[in-house]
Amino acid sequence: MYDLVIQNVRVIDGSSAPWFRGWVGVRDGVIAAVGTGRPPQDTRETVDGEDRYLTPGFIDIHSHSDVSLPACPTAESRILQGITTEIGGDCGISAAPVSRDPARKQQLRDYVGGLEYNWEGVGDYLDLLEAKRTSANFGTAVGHGTIRVAAMGFDAREPDPAEMEAMKAMLRQSLEEGAFCLSSGLIYPPGCYAGTDELVELCRELVPYGAFYETHMRDEGEHVVEAVREALEICERSGAPLQIAHHKVTRKSVWQVHCKTTIALIDQARRRGLDVKLDQYPYSASATSLDSNAPLWAFEGGVERLLARLQDPELRPRINAEANASHAGRWGDIYIPYVSTEKNQWTVGKSILEIAGIRGVDPADACFDLIVEERCRVGEVNYGMCEEDIAYIMSQPYTMIGSDGEAASLDHGGQPHPRWYGTFPRVIARYCRERKLFPLETAIFKMTGLPACRLGLQNRGLIRKGMQADLVLFDFDEIEDTPTYENPKQPCRGIRRVYVNGALTALDGVHTGARNGHILRKGRNA
Repeated sequence: MYDLVIQNVRVIDGSSAPWFRGWVGVRDGVIAAVGTGRPPQDTRETVDGEDRYLTPGFIDIHSHSDVSLPACPTAESRILQGITTEIGGDCGISAAPVSRDPARKQQLRDYVGGLEYNWEGVGDYLDLLEAKRTSANFGTAVGHGTIRVAAMGFDAREPDPAEMEAMKAMLRQSLEEGAFCLSSGLIYPPGCYAGTDELVELCRELVPYGAFYETHMRDEGEHVVEAVREALEICERSGAPLQIAHHKVTRKSVWQVHCKTTIALIDQARRRGLDVKLDQYPYSASATSLDSNAPLWAFEGGVERLLARLQDPELRPRINAEANASHAGRWGDIYIPYVSTEKNQWTVGKSILEIAGIRGVDPADACFDLIVEERCRVGEVNYGMCEEDIAYIMSQPYTMIGSDGEAASLDHGGQPHPRWYGTFPRVIARYCRERKLFPLETAIFKMTGLPACRLGLQNRGLIRKGMQADLVLFDFDEIEDTPTYENPKQPCRGIRRVYVNGALTALDGVHTGARNGHILRKGRNA
């Protein structure tokens, strides 16, 4: 007796093999059988797929849901686009580990916001999520920036031997408690203060655990080639596999040029035997915190020191001059998606140039005044990439899909980047169906089998007997990434059903309320 049989479907199994017509039987949350021909009748529920596609649940290898899941365990932004498994803690900042030192904990709280950090280790944090019961499966990276804060705060210097040993010990403990990888964010403090040797030494700790190094590189603009070279050097010297996060080129002056070089470097590295892969989101705008526009030296010491420097009449002209020089021609591409105070809600959806014009100030002043007024609780959406580069990077066989988004509800505040809600259907609709960049089987592989392989997930990412029943049923002709920059908080069209561990979690764009996700720990239940 099956709990569920989904019949009359075109099965894409996640391996990149061609689809076939068949049926899938589920028992106790696990795929019990996959067949062709006449489906079994001994089942509690039968679903007619009406010749639509049935695929493994999408795996988001790059997210920041570790910040939002404690408050939003139903994760509509994930489930309603077909994501059934996600990895958080990326770009160098993870929810754990957290220092016992109250001052260090406060520095992290000031920087990230939204979390009280009532835990210490990765295991404690994952236990908390398990008790919350999430709708999607969730695992985490351990952030290099997070362990650096715990060991040495926001100091812009090399760690001393004791601090280095403390970071290595925290990394090992996090891996033993189930973290999948070490992430870095080398454009953000405090990760930006780390040298290559520090990262190599930490990455060597990953090798015995079969973990990988995931990096938001030191530059994604005019110096992206040098940043890739550094990432490859860390991979080669440490022996750890490398995942380049959300690979892109964000300066018009090097569009359609630098990405050809970075891909050539990666191809060469792979031929030398380095395990290098990429992830990418399918949008021409990035998103991050607005304070990333401040010079890195201004952030030394943490958020309070940054805010003090921005209000220092002697330092502010220097900060403005450096920012205006590095942002020449770019302030008009940077838009505000959210602010924390009511008085500045009028800025949401406007560019820094528009805000500067309304306030009658210099663009750098408009940016930094807003950071001060919001105490760094203000974001940006930055239109910096070109369509040709996006397609070229996506077409590479080792590129998988990652949203760089968060778990959020449909009534989440502000105007977040549409990638939170629409990344995976956008790849299918825009790049597979419309642009014909690759077959549907390849698109699904980039979202399922490939990230499962990278993460070492033995029971997800494929439609095979014995796998967890994470499944998405969608209409290929109708699927559409309806979330937009102007109206991002909406379900995607064409996704009929989403199952997580056998539980129906979304039906025709509506969350069922099911919270049947598993908390994943590398080396245990992953």
